[in-house]
Amino acid sequence: VNSPAIVGVSASNRQLPVYCVQRDDRVVAMSFDAAWGNEDTQTIIDILNKYDINTTFFVVGDWVDKYPESVRALAENGNEIMNHSSTHSHFSQLSHSDIIADITACNEKIAELTGVTPTLFRCPYGEYNDNVITTVRDMGYEVWQWDIDTIDWKEERSAQTILDTVIPKLHPGCVILCHNNGYKIKEYLPTLIETAQEQGYEFVTVSELRLEGDTIIDVNGTQKAA
Repeated sequence: VNSPAIVGVSASNRQLPVYCVQRDDRVVAMSFDAAWGNEDTQTIIDILNKYDINTTFFVVGDWVDKYPESVRALAENGNEIMNHSSTHSHFSQLSHSDIIADITACNEKIAELTGVTPTLFRCPYGEYNDNVITTVRDMGYEVWQWDIDTIDWKEERSAQTILDTVIPKLHPGCVILCHNNGYKIKEYLPTLIETAQEQGYEFVTVSELRLEGDTIIDVNGTQKAA
């Protein structure tokens, strides 16, 4: 008889990152994870500039070391640079102190190049547990996932397949996951932006998408006003 209540309690007590935001206005956030490769980063910047939009890049510290000029270019073009760990480790296997050290090291690299210290974190592989979420929040940051995945890291997925996956799922407050080295990024990105804008959506950064003031994260990972 008590099982549902216990399930409910454990579900609500579990620490969750933000997957999307409850918004009434038609705003969406496109986010790029940058961990490997850099062939298309300037092309992405050019496309974003063409449509006059800014996005959020979650970058790995190792990537920052390899491509500092790209980090600077992204920031100088109005995109925000956030933390995606130092070496793309499996965070669920790290201790409290290891997580702090890892995030801090990446933050320092980003701040040195851009003058801005990240306030948002995305877990490598999207993996997290209560220790990860609690530790990151104790550092004063928020953990962000996504609720629409382009899966653009799979070489066999065509640009059209990606568009057919993403566009029907668009909704106010959604977070789209892309990769700076996505295989079809140059093909699908302009069409995705144009189609969303035709549907009345405005692209904002993740920081602009999030709600200010007192908020809660429900059992689905939706950030809502408290």
